[in-house]
Amino acid sequence: MESEVTLSEPRLIVQIYEIQTPEEAEACIDLGVDHVGSVVLEPEQWKESRLKEVVRVVREAGAKASLIPLFRDLDLILKVVDYYEPHFIHLCDSLTSQENKTVELEPFLCTQQVIKERCEGVGIIRSVPIPTREKSRQFPTIEIARRFEELTDIFLTDTTLGREPVDGFIGITGILPDLALARELVVKVSRPVILAGGLSPDNVYDAIIKVRPAGADSCTWTNLTDSQGKPIRFRKDLDKVKRFVQEVRRAEEALKSIDP
Repeated sequence: MESEVTLSEPRLIVQIYEIQTPEEAEACIDLGVDHVGSVVLEPEQWKESRLKEVVRVVREAGAKASLIPLFRDLDLILKVVDYYEPHFIHLCDSLTSQENKTVELEPFLCTQQVIKERCEGVGIIRSVPIPTREKSRQFPTIEIARRFEELTDIFLTDTTLGREPVDGFIGITGILPDLALARELVVKVSRPVILAGGLSPDNVYDAIIKVRPAGADSCTWTNLTDSQGKPIRFRKDLDKVKRFVQEVRRAEEALKSIDP
């Protein structure tokens, strides 16, 4: 496998998720997206030729491909890595209970340890839960990240609501996390942190200025919307993607004039 983990980027990473077709992957890369994220949805249908083509297109363009498996079967995750050959495998398990307590982390740590041992050259992105601002007091975000730090290449913040849109996994809430806690994560861990959770072309600039992450990720608010304004999953709005990239780059320039 020819994957190569990149721990640092010369500029802020722009990551866009739920890109499931090579056509959308190519279009997003043309707009300046650095990391193309896709989702392996079903363990029963984990081999998708179109998704494999997405990874090929991303590789040939010199961008990075990231895959989220929406299942926890370790043997199957290893098969996914071997079949698709992504640059990153992205694990976004829900690591806290509805009472905001940390669940038993050992099984998740063991999964990452095995991936590290068996999948040479493949990086691990680990989503770290961050609640909304009004629920963030004494939330164990930093403690969780520190447990995973040695086995993780990139952390990604994501908003947890207690009851998640996809049972057992955090993400796609469309709601901003507590940005102060996200900033604390950036300061206190040694790994790059990609900011995610409710980011849109309209708020990503301010969020980056507040958090100063290694990059920014968008899924929900760069999707097309239906007649009621509801985001359509797995359908990107390329105009929104373009604006998102532009706003990340604008924030990047602004950060150059701000003291560390």
